Amino acid sequence: MEAFSLSSSSISIASNSALKMSKNGDSFMKNKKSIVYCQSGNKAIKSSGISSVLTETSALVSHDHGPSLMETGGLVLSPNGKDLALTSAVEMVDEGIGIVKFLRGKAFFITGATGFLGKVLIEKMLRTAPDVHKIFVLIKAKDQEAAEERLKNEVINSELFRRLKQIHGKSYQDFMSSKLIPVVGNVSESNLGLNEKATDLIAKEVDIIINSAANTTFDERYDIALDINTSGPKRLMGFAKQCQKLKLFLQISTAYVNGQRQGKVMEKPFCLGESIANEKVVHKNQQESLEFDKLNIEDEMNLVMESKQDLEENSVIQKMKELGIQRANKFGWQDTYVFTKAMGEMMIDNLKGDIPVVVIRPSVIESTYKEPFPGWMEGNRMMDPIILHYGKGHLTGFLVDPNGVLDVVPADMVVNATLAAMAKHGAAGKPETNIYQVASSVVNPLLFSDLAKLLYEHFTSSPYIDSSGSPVRVPTMKLFNSMEDFSSHLWRHAITRTGLGALSNLDGKLSQKLEIICRKSVEQAKYLANIYEPYTFYGGRFDNSNTKRLTGFLSKEEKQQFGFDVESIEWKDYISNIHIPGLRKHVMKGRGPSS
Repeated sequence: MEAFSLSSSSISIASNSALKMSKNGDSFMKNKKSIVYCQSGNKAIKSSGISSVLTETSALVSHDHGPSLMETGGLVLSPNGKDLALTSAVEMVDEGIGIVKFLRGKAFFITGATGFLGKVLIEKMLRTAPDVHKIFVLIKAKDQEAAEERLKNEVINSELFRRLKQIHGKSYQDFMSSKLIPVVGNVSESNLGLNEKATDLIAKEVDIIINSAANTTFDERYDIALDINTSGPKRLMGFAKQCQKLKLFLQISTAYVNGQRQGKVMEKPFCLGESIANEKVVHKNQQESLEFDKLNIEDEMNLVMESKQDLEENSVIQKMKELGIQRANKFGWQDTYVFTKAMGEMMIDNLKGDIPVVVIRPSVIESTYKEPFPGWMEGNRMMDPIILHYGKGHLTGFLVDPNGVLDVVPADMVVNATLAAMAKHGAAGKPETNIYQVASSVVNPLLFSDLAKLLYEHFTSSPYIDSSGSPVRVPTMKLFNSMEDFSSHLWRHAITRTGLGALSNLDGKLSQKLEIICRKSVEQAKYLANIYEPYTFYGGRFDNSNTKRLTGFLSKEEKQQFGFDVESIEWKDYISNIHIPGLRKHVMKGRGPSS
């Protein structure tokens, strides 16, 4: 996102009146709209009457550097404002962003590379640009040998890389070893836990830093989440300033850093100390009558240290979890995860200086849509425990707004958007922060009620097979608006499924045992519902205007190779034919296959 800032010395006006040239070059379409850019320092302020979302349009006239080309497909003015230069713009359209060209010969430093999204990113980079120079991979391990072993087991030998294995054949291991350099370290340690040799080597060679490391547990201990999600980016940005030829710092965040914002949520950066709870107060025009606390990240870290000193050892875990939720809710976020990720963005924005920054904010990342093959995933993502329990007949309803939206985006689309944004802004080298929300809730919403129907249709036609070899017949999933109704439903279902009601008068011990089983089942489902409730009743819808405009910069070939148009997803096909089969194959490892 381009920044709005004010300076008496430098004001430029950009018109995004884009001229689109037809194939024969003789017709144009003009879209009239003007945006005022006020550039100064690192602060960003909203300009009156202008949207807080500033799109991908560069200034047409630069006071410092003479004439500059507008982005792809744009109108180009000479300094005197009279001449039109279209040839270069047309050439840019043909070339697109130049993603593969940008990746070629570059050195990358990636955290979180052993995670789900990190692996999809590395696979795509190495498959589409095998001539990248090298990728330094930060791995938490006791020594170099252990780091190499983790890289081999969790990345190189992963099924995800089977297309690369087919491409390189017997030379696959050598190829991967020549490109992936494991580095012992930890984002929770000073200087990322790097030794002097690794520090010097990476600082000298790296062109791009990608931070994909995160603790994604919604109700994680506050001290742990702060250390990884907030202090981690701070430490990584500190290291970035040691890098001699760094072109870009890229942060993988989440669209849900927008917390409890309602309605259409725009792509704008967080400033240090920004609080969503304060926004809600200002929005209601009550700022004069209500006092509220300002978010201070340093105070939050001090609070954690002081609180831990006063706690008994056996109560630290639970108390830290409770503290995280309390502090998140106080400032307008739904849980510890998104609160600490938002503060991580604040730290990056505050410390970046002249380093170009891109923040990618995906919504709920699920299985791959197309590449390297459809349906690959690893571990239970957000909606998957519900899908699995429903398919097995263990869960026949859930706490959810039937008209609410599950904002889902496939992992490979997130990776493609990441690479496009990286190439675009890494090549430009402008010291600014650009935000891209990769999300579907505005442009292609998937309603929970529609998801429930799709799940019923899938498991009815392709039922799960239980341990006795019998198909599990699922009822239509019931959707509940209140925890009370949901809890009652869970008890009724548990009693029916275990036969507790029929056996309660026959055998006291059996009845007691079945009651314990029922209670455990109900409590597990209620816990899941409590954790997910801020998302299943979420009132925000993520605008993706910047991301859509980024798509417009791709060439025809790039759209085929790096496409991330979430509007093109047909949800019935994705859920029924791609995601659930992938879930069964890669997460359940083929257990309980359909008949």
